[in-house]
Amino acid sequence: MRRAFALACFAIVGGAGMLLGASAHDQDASPLGGVWTLNRALSEVPREIGFNVDWVPAPGDAGQSSGSSAGGRGRRGGGGGGGNRAPAAPFSGRRESYEDARRLQLVTAEARNPPARLMIVDTPAAVTITNELGQSRVLHPDGRPGDKAAGKLDGNDESIEIQGVPVRVTSKREGDRLVVLYHVEQDRDIRYTYSRTASPSQLIAEIQFLEHGAGDKAKCVYEPGVATETSSAPDKPNAAGPSRLPGASGPPGPPGTPATPGTPRGFDARPGAELRGLKGLGILVEDLSAQAVACGLNHDAIESALTRRLTESGFAVRKNSDEDTYLYVNVMTTSVSNGTCVSRYDVFLYTHATANLSYRDQPVLVQVSLMHRGGIGSSAPVGHAAAVTRGLENYVDLFVTQIRDANK
Repeated sequence: MRRAFALACFAIVGGAGMLLGASAHDQDASPLGGVWTLNRALSEVPREIGFNVDWVPAPGDAGQSSGSSAGGRGRRGGGGGGGNRAPAAPFSGRRESYEDARRLQLVTAEARNPPARLMIVDTPAAVTITNELGQSRVLHPDGRPGDKAAGKLDGNDESIEIQGVPVRVTSKREGDRLVVLYHVEQDRDIRYTYSRTASPSQLIAEIQFLEHGAGDKAKCVYEPGVATETSSAPDKPNAAGPSRLPGASGPPGPPGTPATPGTPRGFDARPGAELRGLKGLGILVEDLSAQAVACGLNHDAIESALTRRLTESGFAVRKNSDEDTYLYVNVMTTSVSNGTCVSRYDVFLYTHATANLSYRDQPVLVQVSLMHRGGIGSSAPVGHAAAVTRGLENYVDLFVTQIRDANK
């Protein structure tokens, strides 16, 4: 391969959030409320966290891409973050609608790539969680008006939308904790448990994939966001000289400009700021393996399809380019004994920025992952290339939408 296939860190530092309202447990302020920034170094998110994969479609579905595999991954001997179960029977699969498969894909991708920033507003009426792209979801863990009178005391079951796909959610409070259960499909749920620690001040989001009651686990550690007030104390001299935050626009500040979150000069803290002004992209499609070619995949066809998608959306596209900001596409394919093709496909949006690393005394150039989406699909060879290409095009469309939203 020409380029290592690895995730890079990118955390967006935001402004302060107010702790609004009292919780439903008569507290003066919600312990979860505020603006929180993900600390990836302290977080534990396995790269392949997900549900078990139904590698082979059910009889009669050989020509279709298995939707359940879009958010799963394989195991040996049932190993994984939280499950000790044996893998599903190799020649069985669950039947799913497109909506089911899309729902599984979205919630799995969100768990694998947690938001870089969360703003949580907790009031007696609702809990609102907003990510760095300005996308919000509103939960009612204490029920809507009239629920308690009707006897609904153990959490509230409601429907929300994630990127246009309806998802049934059950949320409830357990003391100072908030437990949110996303019902993906029958016998498959993803549970988020949000809690707060006082020293150090952190928001902990524990994630578990529940398949028949057990499954993989992850933990995301968020720290308080940056306050909007500027310090009245004068800047201290910075021996390292000029510096800037990763992704900050404008030239490096003069000596004394903070190199870590604080009161940086020229730092755009708006949600999606890293995507503003993005009009041109490179695209680099990784070389395909012999198994991928045998399953009908074609490097040039994938590159052309995604380039066309970007060009039609108004981007200037540079093919086979990993300079500046670019789309990186990787497809890994294998096949099982009955000839079914199985592909893992990922799309990354990469850029480069200077960063002040804790173990270096001067800024360095780093690769930054702005966005990532990935999934798994299985189908007969005759339709496999089309299914994988559709999946990649859907991810590119999602990237385009987020870039457009950031530039409004």
